[in-house]
Amino acid sequence: MITPSDSTITSHDSIAPQPYYAPQWTQGFPHPEPCDTIDVPSLATLPVIDMPQGNEPGQPLNTPLHDTGTMTMLLVALLLVVASYRTGYKYIDSLWHNIFNVRRQQNVFDDTVNELQILSALTLNTCVMLGLLAYWAIDLLVPSLSASLHSNVFLHTGTLSAIALIFYLLQLIVYNVVAHVFADAAACHLWTAAFKAAHSLLGIALLPVVGLLLVWPEMCQQLLILALILYILCRIAFIFKGFRIFYTNFPSLVYFILYLCSVEIVPLVLLSAGAVVLCTFFGNI
Repeated sequence: MITPSDSTITSHDSIAPQPYYAPQWTQGFPHPEPCDTIDVPSLATLPVIDMPQGNEPGQPLNTPLHDTGTMTMLLVALLLVVASYRTGYKYIDSLWHNIFNVRRQQNVFDDTVNELQILSALTLNTCVMLGLLAYWAIDLLVPSLSASLHSNVFLHTGTLSAIALIFYLLQLIVYNVVAHVFADAAACHLWTAAFKAAHSLLGIALLPVVGLLLVWPEMCQQLLILALILYILCRIAFIFKGFRIFYTNFPSLVYFILYLCSVEIVPLVLLSAGAVVLCTFFGNI
């Protein structure tokens, strides 16, 4: 008979003895042996860059978008149009009518104060648009003036806008003189009204073009071509109305051709050349 004490002794005797592991490196880890299987180059043999790579950072290119004076001029012109729109919106609605209408039944003194305000704002807006476009056109077509144009943007854009305004006023005077010489007061009013309306409509049409040029100067050439097309279309509409007003017989056609050369083409060529000469003068200051 097995007693409880005998079963306990038997269970203890059935456990296998555990192996003994003697401690190693009691005096510390040995020095590592060199490994000949990995070829590690020495730092002395690695290439060293003698001078930093890259270019020196330059000054950012000054453009009308980053010029305070130019953007202030543009925003003031737009704000004047917006402020005058509430009282002069009827004039904007009648732009197409003023450009193409040749009926003589209207009063020659029908310009109101509200129309004068919106007309002045639209005229100033168009001159600012033309000044900015002239700036980009000279920068594109005359690369030798690029540094001067970007060194003082507002001087050039402000001057070119002022030239556009002076040219507009001179044209208005010439058209009044020509109309009074070759026609009556009613025809003069119709013709000058068409000129004012075409000039105002041109500024509105050029606004998105100028906006794209401000933020997307890489498309300068394509956008300038679009602006030139818009300018030509507005001038054609105005000239066509003048032809309808003044053409009566063949001699009047000869006079009209002379008018095109002496009033429409030659002054524009002289103005373009004068703008380039003036920008060249600014560059030499």
